[in-house]
Amino acid sequence: MAQQSDSIVILRPTSVAAVLASVALCIGCADSKVKGAAPVPAAPVLAATAERRDVPHQLRAIGAVESFSNVAVRTQVTGELTGVFFKEGDDVKKGQLIFTLDKRQAEAAIRRAEANLAHDQAQLENARAQARRYEGLFKEGVVSKEQNDTQQTGMQALEAAVQADRAMLEDAKVQLTYCSIYSPINGRTGYLQVHRGNMVKANDNPPLVTINQVQPIYTTFTVPEQFLSEIRSRNAHGQLRVQAQPPNDPGKPVMGTLSFIDNSVDQATGTIKLKAQYTNADRRLWPGQFVDVILVLGTRANAVVVPNEAVQNGQQGQYLFVIKPDMTAEVRRIQVGESVGGVTVVEKGVDAGERVVTDGQLRLAPGSRVEIKPAVLPAQPPAQGN
Repeated sequence: MAQQSDSIVILRPTSVAAVLASVALCIGCADSKVKGAAPVPAAPVLAATAERRDVPHQLRAIGAVESFSNVAVRTQVTGELTGVFFKEGDDVKKGQLIFTLDKRQAEAAIRRAEANLAHDQAQLENARAQARRYEGLFKEGVVSKEQNDTQQTGMQALEAAVQADRAMLEDAKVQLTYCSIYSPINGRTGYLQVHRGNMVKANDNPPLVTINQVQPIYTTFTVPEQFLSEIRSRNAHGQLRVQAQPPNDPGKPVMGTLSFIDNSVDQATGTIKLKAQYTNADRRLWPGQFVDVILVLGTRANAVVVPNEAVQNGQQGQYLFVIKPDMTAEVRRIQVGESVGGVTVVEKGVDAGERVVTDGQLRLAPGSRVEIKPAVLPAQPPAQGN
């Protein structure tokens, strides 16, 4: 039976010394590599200082411009359009003549109604005379009560006919006035749908023309319902200012006032509809266009602000990099307010006087060394020679 024995390796003193020397050599080499490694360079960044200032308390939204009043002009009678007294896009005044229709049928109807009235009035005069005669004969006993009543009834029937004739005459005169159409408002005319010489029907579609009143004018917009209580409270103490900036317009915003708060919140979107009114003296606002709207709720005094570029968005919310006195970057989670004029209000997370990174955040990690670089102005184009 074979015997099994464990193999034991016995190192000689010379072998142990060689192994220890090799380990020491490796450790020494690694240590020399760490000590001799070049330091990580500081990341170049742009920075700004958080400061305190008075900031307007504003709500921003996209608004739609609406005319102050809108009238679709239609005819109330059927006939030929005989006159158009404006050009498309003209301004018209309230009461200004803008259309005429053929009046011949209306004038003929008036003459017919006048003739019917004259005829029935003559019949009525004769019936009244007969009624008076029969009433006298009845009192004398010459005619019966039935004959007298018949004459009285005939007279009353003709009186009713005369009243109907007068009503028909008045209606014919009204129909004649419908042949001349006047502008019901001050406004600007749009596209002319029907031209002179065409037949038009009463209350037909499309309308002859649409008139929009653009002075004054409205913008409508919506804001989150969470601001409804504040808006109502501030509006109760004075009209709130609303700015409107037309697209691609380099001028200053158009100034108006809040004029309407809807009576219910849209449950589908959680917003409340508002309306602002503007004098629109220079007509920079035009019905149908979209504008940037700013509702000014007041002023936040002594608020901490940082440039908009400093604020970053992360999975856990908004944050920024603060430069510590030892020139290392620290990540701060922040709570922000509104953004106004290129700066963002920081409700919590940063104090005034601290420096924050505004450019170069992609190069940074918590604790990274930074080097603040001066901002470089864009190069000016060379002057053109005369």
